[in-house]
Amino acid sequence: MGLLERCHELFKTSNLYEVLAVNKEATETEVRRSYYKVSLKVHPDRAPEDPLATEKFQVLGQLYAVLSDKEQRAVYDEQGTVDEESDVLSQDRCWEDYWRLLFPKITVQDILEFENKYKGSEEERQDVIQLYVQHQGNMDAITASAMCCSQEDEPRLCGIIQAAIEGGEVTAFPAFTKESDKKKRARRKRADRERQEAEEMQKEMGLGDEDDSLVMMLKQKQKSREQNFNGFLSDLEAKYSKKSGPQKGKRGKK
Repeated sequence: MGLLERCHELFKTSNLYEVLAVNKEATETEVRRSYYKVSLKVHPDRAPEDPLATEKFQVLGQLYAVLSDKEQRAVYDEQGTVDEESDVLSQDRCWEDYWRLLFPKITVQDILEFENKYKGSEEERQDVIQLYVQHQGNMDAITASAMCCSQEDEPRLCGIIQAAIEGGEVTAFPAFTKESDKKKRARRKRADRERQEAEEMQKEMGLGDEDDSLVMMLKQKQKSREQNFNGFLSDLEAKYSKKSGPQKGKRGKK
């Protein structure tokens, strides 16, 4: 069974871009990030309950190998086919090693350095505005999705959004401009509860120094907001991981 057939069987579509939830015009970076996010969901170590996880993970590796190779991607875009005999789709490749080569583990120090550079940057401003438009001003969804965001950051995020509204950059969604005080209080209580749970877990495990505290907070965030935490890590890893990749295979057959 070829790659396209396996994609259809496992992911209900033979369109390689649809499997990664990106469009045909997606940049190399966008394809890379989406591959990471989708592969996290079926990584054998993260989805032990899925009997097809290993097979899905391998197929995703092959899919990304095709789309990350300029020649192979050009053939697929033009003809809708892939060269099953190419070196890119070598059956002898260990796709776990391939994945780890692309996305080496990040450290707590990496997270701290990224957060320090990211907060207050133009990149953060653009990300916040994008989330504002995507969620139509829903601050619950925005704060849950924003990278490096805690309850203390909310006034700053609101300031970014308000400035964009006043500058005519985005629409003034009622969900943002007319949000009730009750909803704001509920969000603060939820954030306080998450922080308290993290502190209690930290005490139970006997952690005290700053790095351990940070790790515990991140683990707690992962527990309560798994999807967004993984998205945060995926953005970090896709952005700062090694650029090395597989050797180019031969051009696909017509």
